[in-house]
Amino acid sequence: MSNQSPTKTALPQLSDYHHFINIETRWMDNDLYGHVNNVVYYSYFDTIVNRYLIEQADLDIHTGATIGLMVSSQCNYYSSVAFPDKLIGAFAVNKIGNSSVEYDLAIFKENQTSASAGGTMTHVFVERTTHKPTPITGHLRASLTTALKT
Repeated sequence: MSNQSPTKTALPQLSDYHHFINIETRWMDNDLYGHVNNVVYYSYFDTIVNRYLIEQADLDIHTGATIGLMVSSQCNYYSSVAFPDKLIGAFAVNKIGNSSVEYDLAIFKENQTSASAGGTMTHVFVERTTHKPTPITGHLRASLTTALKT
């Protein structure tokens, strides 16, 4: 057993991100302990990703030939948030593959520069009808590329 303490990662900072959306906490987001329940953060993350894809990449979620399937997600929690906090959801892209993309996401309390939570989600883009992976091309690739972390 090592006497070394685990490596601490730096808290995500607002300046690390390119795209932001406002998030209103809801009364039902709070759990018995008086803070937003851990599973709600994944809902926030999903909203951030899909708003970006719809608004910036023009992804047609209802009838488009290509859809994104979530294949991986994780979240780290740094400080509590609770209703009625106003939040900022932050979005960036860590890496783009042939048919997959890893997003970097964070939740900030309004007027805070260090994240309350941060994590990643990975989409694989597939053909809607066959669910077979399809290359990320065109406007979708261009929009994701503009959000790449530097």
